[in-house]
Amino acid sequence: MANSDPEGVDGVRMTWNVWPRTKLEASKCVIPLAASIAPIRPHSDIPTLPYAPLRCRTCSAALNAYSRVDFLAKIWICPFCYQRNQFPPHYAMISETNLPCELYPQYTTVQYTLQRNPDPNNPSNAPQLQPVFVFVLDTCMIEEELVFAKSALKQAIGLLPEQALVGFVSFGTQAHVHELGFTEMSKVYVFKGSKEISKEQVLEQLGLPAAGRRLTAGYPKGLQNGYTNTVVNRFLLPASDCEFTLNSLLDELQTDQWPVQAGHRASRCTGVALSVAAGLLGACLPGTGARIIALVGGPCTEGPGTIVSKDLSEPVRSHKDLFKDAAPYFKKAVKFYGSLAKQLVDQGHVLDLFASALDQVGVAEMKVAIERTGGLVVLAESFGHSVFKDSFKLVFEDGEQSLGLCFKLVLIKGYKVGVQVDVAWGERLKGIYKRNSSVKLSFSFFNFSFSGMLEISCSKEIKVQGIIGPCTSLEKKGPNVSDTVIGEGNTTTWKMCGLDKSTCLTVIFDLSSTDQSNVPETVNPQFYLQFLTRFAA
Repeated sequence: MANSDPEGVDGVRMTWNVWPRTKLEASKCVIPLAASIAPIRPHSDIPTLPYAPLRCRTCSAALNAYSRVDFLAKIWICPFCYQRNQFPPHYAMISETNLPCELYPQYTTVQYTLQRNPDPNNPSNAPQLQPVFVFVLDTCMIEEELVFAKSALKQAIGLLPEQALVGFVSFGTQAHVHELGFTEMSKVYVFKGSKEISKEQVLEQLGLPAAGRRLTAGYPKGLQNGYTNTVVNRFLLPASDCEFTLNSLLDELQTDQWPVQAGHRASRCTGVALSVAAGLLGACLPGTGARIIALVGGPCTEGPGTIVSKDLSEPVRSHKDLFKDAAPYFKKAVKFYGSLAKQLVDQGHVLDLFASALDQVGVAEMKVAIERTGGLVVLAESFGHSVFKDSFKLVFEDGEQSLGLCFKLVLIKGYKVGVQVDVAWGERLKGIYKRNSSVKLSFSFFNFSFSGMLEISCSKEIKVQGIIGPCTSLEKKGPNVSDTVIGEGNTTTWKMCGLDKSTCLTVIFDLSSTDQSNVPETVNPQFYLQFLTRFAA
């Protein structure tokens, strides 16, 4: 029952339902003080409010059911910093019998829906972003494996919505960017696989303008449907327009033609291919919910991101090599993928990896880029194996057990079921945790969202050590940041490039170590936590 199971509504589970009151007591806990949160898990009992949340002018916490309200003076007191905040004019009718939804005690989680820069002359005509997918295909594999991979790509393209934008990059010894918008013939831009290439060099060779053209938090001027058509339509086309072209291209695509010496591995420039795909998206669609979906069939042996030499007599690094610091390529590859992760996070894009090979492909090195962007990893023995085929299909199709990254869920808005709502921006306040109570914020119920931003507000006695999960620290320090870092720490604000209804984060907390905090009589008997997530869908 939802009413007897607040975890079901709030999507929060804590390691301790009752917290220690002092640092000394907390140090005796074998299990750390932590909370696992599902930021955008949908629930029918979460109300949706068509206006922006009220934020504290000092700590930016949102108005919630635990705020103290003076109905005569029309002010509310923040439970975190005790700042007195004035209600705006549209709250003028507030009273003990006329409360806004966010002050109802049963609504520890509320959702706010906001439009992204609507047209003032026609608010209902706000532009809607479509999903964007750039497929990166490895051609350094045997013919049978390539056929399986191409078949999976064709199936995925058929599942995409008509307006979803699609791009394609193939790679082997060199990386190839296919200009799908050039229909007269097959037009390809070739990048040398042995040399690290910067984002600016990618843009110059592709003939693209400099990135970072966003003029506002919403859409730049001169955009149609959120995109600059002159730039995007060269490399990224709606699935309905390029399905035939892309299927024909895949039919003609062959395994990498560069000769491989006996006793050597194929030259595979995985790092360059991913850099080029990231640069392409950064120039065309910065700040949108784009995904780079890489299908890789072996280890990188060429250029940046190399994990092993081409000589087959040299084995791929093992766990023992990593422990003994005897993996000569490891640190350099991790550094490269770390810089790629930073670029993708800045752009708001996601990297997914589908690796099918009997040998290792370098997931240990690539992990940082995938984790920080909220991507997916699927490992299989072959592209023809059911593990890959079923997983790849579930990413795109809709269904109870599917991710359905291209589909929107039916939103239960208020108490009216079955209303399809197209929301450009959302904020979710996952109530306030009041020691034995839940504290949360709210979200928009879509299968996939992007450009997520998680903010945590705490009572002054609580410190945030970090988060374990698909997010990146924004290094926003404050009084609630702990000196001890676990996972992504040193901040109270994190970015999530991609998140869906099953995304889960674990937040690690600690208590203040001040002398006064160790005296039980001087400690606040109630602690509060608030998780606020902003995202686009």
